[in-house]
Amino acid sequence: MTRSPVPARLADFLPYLLSVTSNAVSGRVADAYRAQFGLRIPEWRVMAVLGDAGALTQRELTSATLMDKVAVNRACKALEDRALAARIANERDGRSHHLALTEEGRAMHGRIMPLALAMEERLFERFSIDDREAFARLLTRLREASAELGHQGAAGGPD
Repeated sequence: MTRSPVPARLADFLPYLLSVTSNAVSGRVADAYRAQFGLRIPEWRVMAVLGDAGALTQRELTSATLMDKVAVNRACKALEDRALAARIANERDGRSHHLALTEEGRAMHGRIMPLALAMEERLFERFSIDDREAFARLLTRLREASAELGHQGAAGGPD
């Protein structure tokens, strides 16, 4: 494989560009969720995962969202305080519990998803279907490569 030239500027460093782009997109989406539903990014990420997967432990939520456990804990507490999620006893492990969306949480999730899909459509309206599919495949490959590097104990660097 041919190695591309070393970027002369941080703005040309692909991991940095990916991070900045992700923050920009997340910020636009978060503005909409905050204005309409009073949710911050971590709360919506937890709700989205619970809406897809059902009840999970906080450890499972941390893994699924790739957020640190403090952020997950705060998001879970905020969702519980608003009665959007509730703790359920973990039958297999009495030391932990599951968090699940309440009926109100599922209803809010159902109202947010069409808005999320509409936002996605606006963000990608300049992309062809083939571009979107290729982009999704590349992101999946990049996430897998990142996970493999983590398992190998690769030295970290700037993002």
